[in-house]
Amino acid sequence: MNEIVIDKQEELVMKLLHYFITEKGYNPVIIKGVQNEIWLENLNSDYKIIRIVSGYIHNDEQFKFDLLKTKTLMKSIKKKTLSLKMKALSIFVNLGDNVNMENFKENNIEFADIKSTEDLNNYRFVTAYFPDIMKDTNFKEKGFELFLKITDDINKKNEEDAKMNEDVFKMKKPYITYGLVAINIIIFLISKIFNILPIFAVNRIAIRNGEYYRLITGIFLHANTLHLVFNCYALYIIGMQLESFLGKFKYLLVYLLSGLAGSMLSIFFSNSYSVGASGAIFGMLGSLLYFGFHYRVYLDSVVKSQIIPLIAINLAIGFTFMGIDNWAHIGGLVGGILSTMAVGVKYKSTKFEMVNGVILYLLYILFLGYMVFFKLI
Repeated sequence: MNEIVIDKQEELVMKLLHYFITEKGYNPVIIKGVQNEIWLENLNSDYKIIRIVSGYIHNDEQFKFDLLKTKTLMKSIKKKTLSLKMKALSIFVNLGDNVNMENFKENNIEFADIKSTEDLNNYRFVTAYFPDIMKDTNFKEKGFELFLKITDDINKKNEEDAKMNEDVFKMKKPYITYGLVAINIIIFLISKIFNILPIFAVNRIAIRNGEYYRLITGIFLHANTLHLVFNCYALYIIGMQLESFLGKFKYLLVYLLSGLAGSMLSIFFSNSYSVGASGAIFGMLGSLLYFGFHYRVYLDSVVKSQIIPLIAINLAIGFTFMGIDNWAHIGGLVGGILSTMAVGVKYKSTKFEMVNGVILYLLYILFLGYMVFFKLI
């Protein structure tokens, strides 16, 4: 049997692919019409895009065209993934001697011209951000053995990613959502018999007088049947998705913390009585927005076509019609984003990000509390 020969350029590309996919969590991006280059994406990395270009570029004019094409494709990916900033690293493994990369400077695109992994040492911006790249691209295997090892490792990584995504997106029974809907209905029936709204509704004066429980109890009260039906329907539709994505404990925590944030902003701007789960429900929308940002490769169309318009329309309705506590909606929305940042998104959030979420949520609540209890007359 003849031995399969893999040239140095193919070997170099395989080593780079192995490093960025298995060690740094990058995933291939399928782009129509692109040849002789591989695009990798990791939206949680400083370099969100890695390009490995094996096509031959022999002069500055071709390099300029390649740069223009890269910028155009990056704009498309940036829009699709809702990314505010996007930085790319283009690694050329077949660049001609007539190309002078010094003639091309881009704020968001770095270039590296290499013929072997050792050439990466020539680029400090590469080794500074990927300090282990030299060690992790040094294989003892050669030729076909190297090909088998790299493909096997990449396949295992893809299988692990597929299992994690299945774990996150597989629908689970929304028992907490069922429970929250039931509690809202039961409390509404009780309120019809005993008229407990004046005792438990959100109200600035009562809360400042020490009835702090109202900040939470108010989110389980409703003014009338239509109010209850609308909120319970929204709670069920949104909650069953969010509970499945976040997990039961995190979901319940986000719901309550969002409701608390909504109540706090409500009493900051209003001295009237307020009831309803809508602040917590807006928090769930904010939570979905934050979750969708982390999983925007899969949910970008849902976020842009459904979640954002739904938030905008409901806020517009709240500012248009009387009797709607839109400050509770806004407070809940912000609270939902910050509390989800604090509890974390499975397989995506870092400890640093979660600590920042806890700090930001506490600062938000403490600021409102200070203004309500010490500054407002």
